Amino acid sequence: MASESSNEIAKQRNAAKLNDVQQAIAKQESNIFAKNKARSVLEKQLKDDDLAIAKVAKAISDTEQALKDTQQKISILSDEKKQLTSQKLTQEQLLAKQLRSAYTTGQHDYLKLLLNQAQSEKIQRTITYYQYMNKARIDEIEKFQATIAQLVTVSAKHKEQVEQLQSLKQSQQKQRTKLSKNKDSRSKTLASLGKELLSSKQKLAKLKADEANLAAALQKLAALIRAEVDLMGLSKLKRKLSWPVKGRLLRSFGSKKQGYLKWKGVLLGAPVGRQVQTIHNGTVIFSDWLKGYGLLTVIDHGKGYMSLYAHNQTLLKSVGDQVETGEPIALVGQSGGQDQVGLYFEIRHQGQAVNPRLWCR
Repeated sequence: MASESSNEIAKQRNAAKLNDVQQAIAKQESNIFAKNKARSVLEKQLKDDDLAIAKVAKAISDTEQALKDTQQKISILSDEKKQLTSQKLTQEQLLAKQLRSAYTTGQHDYLKLLLNQAQSEKIQRTITYYQYMNKARIDEIEKFQATIAQLVTVSAKHKEQVEQLQSLKQSQQKQRTKLSKNKDSRSKTLASLGKELLSSKQKLAKLKADEANLAAALQKLAALIRAEVDLMGLSKLKRKLSWPVKGRLLRSFGSKKQGYLKWKGVLLGAPVGRQVQTIHNGTVIFSDWLKGYGLLTVIDHGKGYMSLYAHNQTLLKSVGDQVETGEPIALVGQSGGQDQVGLYFEIRHQGQAVNPRLWCR
């Protein structure tokens, strides 16, 4: 209980920290593209579209897990039902055999007892035998009744889970319809943004502003971090970590981005909805939408090391959550106005971006 209370306090503290960071980001964002109000409105709409998609995608992810759990329960209950039905049949046959035996031998022996009352020793043995047989029958009847009761219970549970499965499938269909509508809305927003053409100079300014926004957020997060668990960083894990998602490398660390700007991470192409896994254990210190990066998760690994996972479809973890190596933290998407699906991934040490290839293999 003390551990749960401590975790809850830690989550509340981290939530308060995130709120401070979000306020700082909001203040900075209000100064970005202030003169281009039309584009600012569209970017705000893009954020709303991304968050709407994230909400439905998270619901679909939860529903899919519930479907798997329900199907597994149905499978277990089906096996149990078959086993109980077979057990019931065996008990019926055994009970019928005992009853037939008792009937045929009972008539004969009782008749003898009536005609040979002088043989007290034989009478006693016969009574003992009947008592033994009667107890055996009672035991079998009780077992049979227990099997019937258990079978009724299992059958009811099986029916309940089948109905639950149908309900989940209907819910999933509604969620997918809603997701499709939200995606259509985002496509229209992106099309409108595309009409607000930017010159190379404006694109460079936008990317610089986005990077500055991220750097400011990370700097503030670093100042607020207070380790709740002992994290050992990534310094001893070079070439030992797995990539957060399986996919084709679309952009490499250090390659040209726009003008003199270079990629500070890598872009990995992967299908929408594929799970994004954390590269190492740590604490989630940011889990929200950020201009230029869409739905973003940042994990603190200790000793000044952080990993960033951007442009997700939805986020599966909240600020303050402790995550283990390989644990799903998000689903691949293209939030933040990206024209292609994929995961943007960075590793940073003391605020500076480092080449992920030095750590991941």
